[in-house]
Amino acid sequence: MVSGGWAIPESIRDEFKAPIGCRIEENDLGTYESPIVVGDVVSLTARKVGITPRLSVYDGRTERKEMTDFARLVRDEGLDETAVDNPPGKITRKMADAVRNALEGKAPAIIRVEGEEDLALMPCILFAPIGTVIVYGWPGEGMMAVTTDAAIKEKIRKLWNRMEEYE
Repeated sequence: MVSGGWAIPESIRDEFKAPIGCRIEENDLGTYESPIVVGDVVSLTARKVGITPRLSVYDGRTERKEMTDFARLVRDEGLDETAVDNPPGKITRKMADAVRNALEGKAPAIIRVEGEEDLALMPCILFAPIGTVIVYGWPGEGMMAVTTDAAIKEKIRKLWNRMEEYE
C-alpha cells in the first residue's frame, strides 16, 4: 500500500496562495473543449453548460458546507468515481496517482477527495497534456483558468519540489 506524499512547509505557505491563470466568467467555461475542472461549483457549472470535463476533482464541500449539488449529481446519476484521502496543505501519493491514472484513461474521470482538494490543481497541471485548460474555483472570487504549457509546468514542478516529502 502506497502512503505518504508531500506537504507545504509553513515557511513557504504564502507562495502557494497566489492564483495561477486568469479569472473567467461562467459563459467562458462553455468555450473550452473537455477541460479539467477542480472544485464542486466549477464541476457542476461545467455540466450545466453541457461540458463533460476530461477530469473533475471535487470534495463535496463548498466554503465548508457539506454535500454540494455536484456531489448529489454524482450520487444520483451513479457516476463512477475514485475516492482519495487528501488532508489540507498536502498532496498525497494517492491523489497524485488518481489524477495521473484518470488522465491516462486508467481510472474514472471523477475524483472525490476526502479532506481537501485545495492542491489538486498541482498534479492536474503536471500530468495534463500541454494545451489542456484547467478551470478551478477561487473562493470568494469565482473561476480561474490556466492552460498548460512548458512554463507553467516548470513553475508547478519547482513549487512541488520545495514541498516536504512525508511517509
